[in-house]
Amino acid sequence: MNINEATRKRIRELCAARKMTPNALSYVCGVSQSTIKSILNSESKSPKVETIKKLCDGLEITMAQFFDTETFNSLEQEIK
Repeated sequence: MNINEATRKRIRELCAARKMTPNALSYVCGVSQSTIKSILNSESKSPKVETIKKLCDGLEITMAQFFDTETFNSLEQEIK
């Protein structure tokens, strides 16, 4: 799993935990539906930090809470 897959997984987890659709997520976070869709459908190569911050703000979590999961903690270091 890479960081983009982990990000998609985390967004889906947060939506499921809140019984929230991606469209509802878009509304509460002030991020366009097309941006959410492109992230979740692997069309976005790498979501911007600013987008993740907006998602966190809308969900009332910190960025640390967003990234502090087993999925992110177990990612292999990507060296290019």
